[in-house]
Amino acid sequence: MLSIKYMKSVVVVLATITFFACEGNYKNVQKMNQQDGLPAGEGAGIRMVYTDSGRVVTTLNTPKLLNYDNLDFGYREFPEGVEVNFFENGEKSTVTSEYAVQYPLTGIVDLRKNVVLVTSDGNVLNAEQLYWDQNNKWVFTDKPYRITFKDGSYNDGARFDANEDFTVFLSRKNDGIQMIDQNQETNE
Repeated sequence: MLSIKYMKSVVVVLATITFFACEGNYKNVQKMNQQDGLPAGEGAGIRMVYTDSGRVVTTLNTPKLLNYDNLDFGYREFPEGVEVNFFENGEKSTVTSEYAVQYPLTGIVDLRKNVVLVTSDGNVLNAEQLYWDQNNKWVFTDKPYRITFKDGSYNDGARFDANEDFTVFLSRKNDGIQMIDQNQETNE
């Protein structure tokens, strides 16, 4: 008959083999997901809230999220569109698009199809594509766009680069109508 000591040794060896077999199996499953291009996770009806010091600074709403962080160059895809609200000093700005991709490694967000940005002061940017560099706080596009200002004037352009609050704005091939207040005093 087998001794208890021998039985315990056999159990420990089997448990160790099972543990390492499962770990290797998990890694194989991860590799298969990468090869198949399948997302690491999917979500539906997502609402994310970002806070800073207890204050809500950004909310993100999307009907569908596909998370491909399992790939070498991971990304998050919003195939059914996204709505992002930004809050600063009690003011709200909103950007929407019918499709979006976020690249966490670079901090770039690619918004596509019917991109609409409404700033807290009432200006509206319409574009087919808009990139947002979160790390450098910069937005840009190489596609045609239109900015409609709250006074009704507008600017059409071929492409632009701007900081997040649009106080620095570089545009190419502009066309538009600008409203000028004749009654406003000038400092000469």
